[in-house]
Amino acid sequence: MMSDLPFDDEHAPLYSMGQVAQMLDVQQAFLRRLDQHDVVTPSRSEGGQRRYSRRDIMTVQHVTRMAGEGMTLIAIRRILELEHELARLREELAEAKARLEE
Repeated sequence: MMSDLPFDDEHAPLYSMGQVAQMLDVQQAFLRRLDQHDVVTPSRSEGGQRRYSRRDIMTVQHVTRMAGEGMTLIAIRRILELEHELARLREELAEAKARLEE
């Protein structure tokens, strides 16, 4: 059986900051600010370079849209926290419903 390759995993940290900046047409300084403000925290290579996963890139894209609408990084971080909380609660609700249907 063939094992999954890293690029099959949306959480695998495969992309450099330069690649992500070019892909999303943003400044590397903007990506550094997102990391400094704990908005998007990429993994680090052994040499300390930021490495982004596909999931990180989707989040940066979402953040870039919100920033373009004039939101501050503090507000964006809070929105992301609330979105994660909402997803977790929806998951719990689905599990509870499944248990009730058993």
